[in-house]
Amino acid sequence: MASFRRTISTRSLTRLAAKASPYDSAVTLFELDSSESSSLERPTKRVKLEEDHDEFLQGSSQDATPDSPPSTPVKRKVRKTIKVEKTETEITLKSPSPSKSPRKQKPIPQSLKTPHPAPENWKEVYDKIREMRKDIVAPVDTMGCDQAQSREEDPKNRRYATLVSLMLSSQTKDGVTDAAVMNLRKAFGGSISVDAMIAAEDNVISEAIAKVGFWRRKTQYLKQAAIQLRDEFDSDVPKTVDELCSLPGVGPKMAFLALQIAWNLNHGIGVDVHVHRITNRLGWHKPPTKNPEETRLNLQSWLPRELHPEINHMLVGFGQMVCLPVRPRCDQCVLSKDKLCPSAQTPKAKKTKVKSEVVKTEVVNHAGLPKIEIELEYDNLLTLKEEETYN
Repeated sequence: MASFRRTISTRSLTRLAAKASPYDSAVTLFELDSSESSSLERPTKRVKLEEDHDEFLQGSSQDATPDSPPSTPVKRKVRKTIKVEKTETEITLKSPSPSKSPRKQKPIPQSLKTPHPAPENWKEVYDKIREMRKDIVAPVDTMGCDQAQSREEDPKNRRYATLVSLMLSSQTKDGVTDAAVMNLRKAFGGSISVDAMIAAEDNVISEAIAKVGFWRRKTQYLKQAAIQLRDEFDSDVPKTVDELCSLPGVGPKMAFLALQIAWNLNHGIGVDVHVHRITNRLGWHKPPTKNPEETRLNLQSWLPRELHPEINHMLVGFGQMVCLPVRPRCDQCVLSKDKLCPSAQTPKAKKTKVKSEVVKTEVVNHAGLPKIEIELEYDNLLTLKEEETYN
């Protein structure tokens, strides 16, 4: 009888065992064979059963001679062989998705593709503002961010105190910022350092800077920036604009000013709201710029590089005292008198309030008649003419 091969796979049909129903002999029940159920626990194996049935061979064995009588059929048992083939287990492991890397800081643009043309008469206007600033003492001169380093001895702390002052100055007046820096120095034991900022409790920092704008957010920024400075920059202020802007709460204006004040590096113009407002009022941007970054790129494209470090300080003081955001004091500005400012406002004459007064006079009749009182009402801007009429 020919041999046959039967392949059992758990992925194919499952073998069922039949048995009579205990309730009705005419009903046959089928259930999963126990051997088959155990095979289900190993879904990656295929069992190949090869069995050769007994073969009845005619003739003698190999030891028989040709002269011997024909032998009876010999029943030879053929051993059954079971081959177990292990199929390769295909396991697809999803590699963990790479963790999202922190968003890469975009480099700060340094120039325009097409430089902005230099405004007409800009040098004359610039020199006149500089001359006016010599006689003006503004808050930025005595309480600006450059003053924060004056009370520090260690060079790193001097640079760091400058950066802290700049981070606090956003949406805050110079006087409030200066007071907050002094409060931090007092809370830290006399010196502002990266280590002191990291060691301080959040509520200590918050109490010291509670009067600056957005003090809750700035508390977080100061703490996070200090940790980053310690881990990435050896507890010192970075020397590039892109590295400074990677710190939380630090923008281009702060970065350029920090480089100028802390490191004496001239890498660009620090443009704040004063510089943005005044240069637009002067008509130096055509079309007018929409934000300080556009103003910075325009100015850097034509303003001589040697003037970049001083323009911020000069225009901030001018904007604090003369070219105010609301009701600028054009009557005190030389540019207005010389007709060099296209936005100059003509001062309006003050209106004098007219007051009415009542004057009582007495007319005495010398003939011994009763006295007569006369009340005269007149404006204080007019001349009173008294006329006495006698009958």
